Amino acid sequence: MLERLTAFFGNPGGYHTPLPEADASHAMGALLVRAAKADHTYLVEEIAMIDKILTQRHGINPVAAAKMRAECELLERKMPQTTDIAAILEHAIGTEEKEATLLALWQVVYSDGIMHAEEDEVLHQIEAVLGVPPARAKELQAQAQV
Repeated sequence: MLERLTAFFGNPGGYHTPLPEADASHAMGALLVRAAKADHTYLVEEIAMIDKILTQRHGINPVAAAKMRAECELLERKMPQTTDIAAILEHAIGTEEKEATLLALWQVVYSDGIMHAEEDEVLHQIEAVLGVPPARAKELQAQAQV
């Protein structure tokens, strides 16, 4: 045990969080992170909104949501294409859940109070992969602005 502690403290960079399974829950969380980072910033308001969404969607406590967000951040970094992340959800969830995911994505984007063209572009890519019709996507976007 002493050897493991020495190795850990002697080489803290040697420990790596394992990549989470690319399941629907983590893919949705990774998309939330990707949407938040689309404008090349990752603000505390966006992080708080992601945690709130994960808490509500998965019925978990705030600590578990923060842990899940950290796993989703790792998955988001490892999957370079937004469309690849969205494709995990494409067949794994139904229409209602796809729309709820798109609504959550818009809520994250609007949480910092600033809309950027990059965010709009990323969300339109995601809605296309998820198969949410443009008219319905606009309704969800308007709903998130409230």
